[in-house]
Amino acid sequence: MKSVQESSERVIANVERVIVGKHVEVRMALVALLCEGHILIEDVPGVGKTMLAKALSRSIGCSFRRIQFTPDLLPSDVTGLSIFNQKTQEFEFRPGPIMAQVVLADEINRATPKTQSALLECMEERQATIDGVSHPVPSPFLVIATQNPIEYEGTFALPEAQLDRFMLRLRLGYPKAVEEIVILDEQKRRHPIDELHQVLDLDELRQMQAAVKEIYVDQAVAEYIVRLVTATREHADVYLGASPRGSLNLYRAGQALASLDGRDFVIPDDIKQLAVAVLGHRLIVKSQASLREVDPDGIVREVLAQVPIAEPSSSATTGAH
Repeated sequence: MKSVQESSERVIANVERVIVGKHVEVRMALVALLCEGHILIEDVPGVGKTMLAKALSRSIGCSFRRIQFTPDLLPSDVTGLSIFNQKTQEFEFRPGPIMAQVVLADEINRATPKTQSALLECMEERQATIDGVSHPVPSPFLVIATQNPIEYEGTFALPEAQLDRFMLRLRLGYPKAVEEIVILDEQKRRHPIDELHQVLDLDELRQMQAAVKEIYVDQAVAEYIVRLVTATREHADVYLGASPRGSLNLYRAGQALASLDGRDFVIPDDIKQLAVAVLGHRLIVKSQASLREVDPDGIVREVLAQVPIAEPSSSATTGAH
């Protein structure tokens, strides 16, 4: 696990040359990448959402495409389309921007539900079907979607099925005053993104992704995950709780976070650190609770405080490492 930790630290340090003072959020983004998951970044404009996506793709040497979601965007503008070639008398597939390794879906909630749904198959099945023909997306494949939680005019809320396909939801937030001064100083002449170089090759990334899957998860930790997710479904203020995909994503994210810390086993604290980011966006709060301003993230924190951690079996401390 030491090699995964060292390689991850190189990527994090490189991204942090651009994204100042957001160490936890950068680590979380890397967790999603190692788990082959997708990220939803929900925050106000101008806090570095696009820069995080660009810095991550440059650090690992991936192809990067940005899709600006607007109400008139069509599904074919995302996935691509088949065009008839007069010379060959055959239809040819012209790939859309989704056929990149890191895809930034900017302001995803501004597109119509029909266009949003064009991402569903790509995100889950790693392919796009156009005119009955399936075209695989490249590997690795990471979708980073952004949305503004403040401005709702002219937007379409993401459906539950779409939200469930995002492994993590992150919020960057405003930088502290001292960090904002550093940002102003660093961008005095040119943007740091222009000088960012690749620090990890794709073969190494694939090896890291394979290594993360081998991280040991004790039965007691797996049971703790299931109890947390079950508690979200049974909560009095929740209309729809986290799905089994939420449990699986929490399990995999725990493996990735353990590897970033140089461990080859998952501990309950890993799950606690990840629970809000993995489960919060999957909960639908009852309308009466919404009127009382009950927050899904607050429900997850409440569940974390109430659900007990079972003692791990002896294998977690003896045979695991």
